[in-house]
Formats: sequence, structure tokens, C-alpha cells
Amino acid sequence: MLDYDHRIDENQLNSLALAYMGDAVFEQYVRYHLLQSGRVKPHQLHREATKYVSAKAQSQIIHQLIENGELSDHEVAVVKRGRNAKSGTVPKNTDVQTYRYSTAFEALIGYLFLSKQEERLEEIITAAFRLVEAGKGGSSL
Repeated sequence: MLDYDHRIDENQLNSLALAYMGDAVFEQYVRYHLLQSGRVKPHQLHREATKYVSAKAQSQIIHQLIENGELSDHEVAVVKRGRNAKSGTVPKNTDVQTYRYSTAFEALIGYLFLSKQEERLEEIITAAFRLVEAGKGGSSL
């Protein structure tokens, strides 16, 4: 990552800004994960990626992480901030609650990335991949 003079305080950042960053970070990890698995056809990559990055998938992932007790108290607080953020728009293919939990998942990913907690970020992303691939997150449920 490029070095900037100004350091972003992830604790003071708007939850939607955290989610904005988290969306991009998670998408990059998903794309790399799919390429590593040997998939190379663009249509196949896009179809597979939606199993990880859809609002439904991300909502189910964050619910499972909470239910399994895999998040610290501070991480749960970040998730709640993300869930309660008012975006003003909801995608046409999902309901408000699903979208809010999806935003909460992205906010957590953005928070971990911006706070430079790379090891923890990768633990959460690995858990997310495991859940999707086990059918506990993603469009198969």
C-alpha cells in the first residue's frame, strides 16, 4: 500500500466508509482465491465470485461468524456500527436486513484492513471462504 502522510483513524471513520473499503478488499481476496483454484473463464469467475460477494452471502457469513463466537467484542461492536449505518439505498435484489448485515461484514473487513491487522483480516476471510464453500454462506442456502 502506498505510504501517505495522513493516517486514517479507522475508529473515527464512518461505517459506510469502512464498508466501502471492505468491499474492495474482500473482492480482491475473492478474485485471487478463485484464480488460485484454477478458474480462468471470465463468466465462470463472475458466477463463482457472486457466491462470496453477494449481499446474501456476506450476511450469512457475518451471522455464522457471530453465532460461532469467532469475533472479539470489539469486532462485534464494529459489525453493529456497520449494521446500523444508514446508506439511503438498498439494492433491488435483497431486503433491508440482508443488506445491512452485508454492510456490517464489509465494515469489519474495512476496519481490519485500515487498522493494519493483516493476520486477523486473513483469518476472517479464510473463515468466510470456509463457510461459503461448506454451504453456510452464499447462494446455496
